[in-house]
Order: sequence, then structure tokens, then C-alpha cells
Amino acid sequence: MLTPRELPAIQAALAGSSPALDGWLLYDFHGLNPVATGLLELHGMTSRRWFVLVPRSGAPVAITHAIEQGPWSDWPAGWTREVYSSWRSLEALLAKHLAGRTVAMEYSPDGAVPYLDRIPAGALEMIRAAGATVVSSSDLVSRFFAAWTPPQLASHQRAAVAIAAIANEAMQAAGAASRSTSPLTEYALQQRIVQAFTRAGLECDHPPIVAVGANAANPHFEPLAEGSAVIRDGDLLLVDLWAREQGGAGIWADQTWMASLGTPSARAVEVWTAVRDARDAAIALLHERAAAGAPVRGAEVDDAARAVITARGFGDRFVHRTGHSIDPRDLHGSGPHLDNLETRDDRVLLPGVAFSIEPGVYITGEIGVRSEVNAIMGDGEVIVTPADYQRELPVL
Repeated sequence: MLTPRELPAIQAALAGSSPALDGWLLYDFHGLNPVATGLLELHGMTSRRWFVLVPRSGAPVAITHAIEQGPWSDWPAGWTREVYSSWRSLEALLAKHLAGRTVAMEYSPDGAVPYLDRIPAGALEMIRAAGATVVSSSDLVSRFFAAWTPPQLASHQRAAVAIAAIANEAMQAAGAASRSTSPLTEYALQQRIVQAFTRAGLECDHPPIVAVGANAANPHFEPLAEGSAVIRDGDLLLVDLWAREQGGAGIWADQTWMASLGTPSARAVEVWTAVRDARDAAIALLHERAAAGAPVRGAEVDDAARAVITARGFGDRFVHRTGHSIDPRDLHGSGPHLDNLETRDDRVLLPGVAFSIEPGVYITGEIGVRSEVNAIMGDGEVIVTPADYQRELPVL
């Protein structure tokens, strides 16, 4: 739960914003807002609407329903807790605490960033009717919800090392089997990776993607137990795998590796090189801006990667964003994304936020190539994982 320990930093951020904000208004109903639920970490039934105002100064205010006081039993004694039952009393309390104030909420103007746009239109109308002005909480979410702590970074780095080793072992096994009388299928290799996760003390929420040939042209391909393609000598292999340390508190690592089983075609080399160079252009921009102490936005990094692939003639085949947020709770998180295609994510990549960098080229019926690493913004630096990420297309 939000505690007095975290309050001074949030209030300093509110006071330092331009223009200064009067507060951060958290809202949830039935788990619609993972930012609010993640920050409050309430335990017990919360089936009714609740609000928490974190003001620029003074004590936070919780507005809670009369029949659901149990989850608020740990609310600090020095903070305010208001109780409502009817909609009339709720609206009166909102007016009491919000009239004339400018508050930040998980709202993205024009729906530009859906991962941030968590407040229903009707709730926004209710807040505005209470006399408040609503602005986006984007930078607050990045700093106080999406940013990693040093122990979380260490957890991620351990997972990244383990995943890289598992990926490379799996590809080597596929290469050796492809030249035997018992080649592996995509599904068999996928299950081999899942078993390796368990041995390494890792967990995943969904089995990894293993795809060969034209199957890899589907970015979300899923091999099935029945009818899965056989991985043969001459194939181009894609392995996309993600996992975290077991127990739910680990931080996700997410990587995509490519390999050629036998000498790759000129086409495969051409596409791989375009994707690799796009990934490296994104990394270079991040390093450049971080070293200079200059801000960089997710959309700018997407543009840098996309420009390389477009220049190589594959722009219309790069059909997804360059990277997704990885926050402390979710693999596809609520922090900034590297995206100026699917969404207009102009959020600054603040210190502590992390994300994937994964450009791809997908030519339906022919070939699919993606390369993925993760990056974490530090103070004056960018940490890329795994440290020994893929530079060349290995021939197995």
C-alpha cells in the first residue's frame, strides 16, 4: 500500500511539475486501473468505486464505499478516509476535495497511449463535474509505478543471463537434431525451453514462440502440439522467450534470437541485417541521449529503428512498435513504449524505466525476422540486456 515513506517524493514531483499539480487522483473500479491497484495494493473485496487523492501538500484522502472498509484497515491513521454510500454522497465528496484543483489521472488525451488510458470517460466526466481539471499522470506513472529499484534490476539481469543461455542451448539442439533422423518440431523445442525454465527457477505466463520459415512471419505465432512444423536443415529459426524468477516478485526478461540451420539464403541475410541494424540504431540513440543528459522519448526511438528498416525497403513489413514497457509487475507494462506507429507515445524515458527493443520484418508466406533485447534507463547510461546480445546470424 502507498505509505508515508513514499509520500514526500510524490508530493515533490507534484510541486515540481510545470505547471504545478494540486494532486494525483487515483481511481479504480473492478481492477480497471492497474496503476491505482498496484500502488495501493489493497487486500480484500473492492467491488465498488474508490478514489485516493494524493495532494501536493498535506494528507492523502481516500474516498471509499461504506460496505468495503476492510481493505482500508491499513490506511495510515493520520490520513483522511471519507466514506460514501449513495451516488449523491460520492459526488459531494468529490466536489469537496477536488473543486478548483488540477489533478493528474491515468488519462491519455485522444487515447494516444492506451496503456496509460485507464479512466473511463464517464468517470472523467464525473471528476470534471466536481470542478476539477484533469491532466495526464504520464510522468508520475513512469517515476512511481513503472521504474525499477536496484534489486529489481538485479533480478532482471539474472533472468536475462539465464534466458540467453537457454535460448542458445535450444537453438543448438534444434540444429543438431535437424541433421539427424529425429528432427525436433517447433512445439517440441518450445516445450524443451519451458522445461529449461523450470530447472533454472524461472516462470513464464505463456510458452515461448518457436517458429521456422513462413511461420515466423506471424509475430504472434503459436506452435501447437498437433501439426507443428518440423525444424529442418536449411530453415531460418526464430525463438522468442520471456521469463522471470519464480514466486511472482521477479522482473521479466524478454528476448528474441534468430539462427540459420545451414547456410542462410541471401534473402535471410538481407532481412536479418536490416533488423539488427534497426535495433542497433535504437540502442545508439539511447546511449547518445543518456550520455548527453538529454531527454529521449519512446516515439523518437521507434522512429530511429523504423528509419533503418524503411531505408532497406522493408518499411511496410515492420508492422508493430519497436518496443514495449516492462514495469515491475507486468511484461507489457504501463510505462513508456518505443512507439510512434501503433500509438503516439511521447513520454520521456525517465531513469528507472525499462522496455524491450524488438524491430522486426514480416513477409507473409516467406520469412519473418525479429531481434529483441531489453534496456533500462539509468542516470547518464543505458543498460542493455543480455550484455552479450546477438550481433550475427549464427549458422547451426
